[in-house]
Amino acid sequence: MIQKIKIFTDGGARGNPGPAACGVIVKDEADKVIGRFSKYLGERTNNQAEYEGVILALTEAQQFGPSRLGQAEAGKIEIDFYLDSLLVVNQLKGSYKVKDAELQKLFVKIWNLSQKFKKITYTHVPRAMNALADRLVNDELDKN
Repeated sequence: MIQKIKIFTDGGARGNPGPAACGVIVKDEADKVIGRFSKYLGERTNNQAEYEGVILALTEAQQFGPSRLGQAEAGKIEIDFYLDSLLVVNQLKGSYKVKDAELQKLFVKIWNLSQKFKKITYTHVPRAMNALADRLVNDELDKN
């Protein structure tokens, strides 16, 4: 049986570029939070931090296999991503070209990691719907 998870990611930099972090909230199909991850990134742009949030999410999502989601394997998991960055969503969906060289490198990492999953969708949400992931970003920045 294919399992589905929802992932809310956010990234931010204080200054652009500046100290940056990303945050990830993973929910099961019943909207229960099953994972929280954050990472301090050092100096990045806002867009780089948003991309790094997706990379962190895809890396961590690999653990939501047999022990966390029943009998699913990573290759059978479907992921619905929710981000408040319209630019990053449209770039990951292929609607916009990725022109920035640094973002192109991150885009390739995401593409390679995404091959491990059954299906991935990217949806833009208002910032208010991404409050938990945003809080993780700010908590990480406050610590560093």
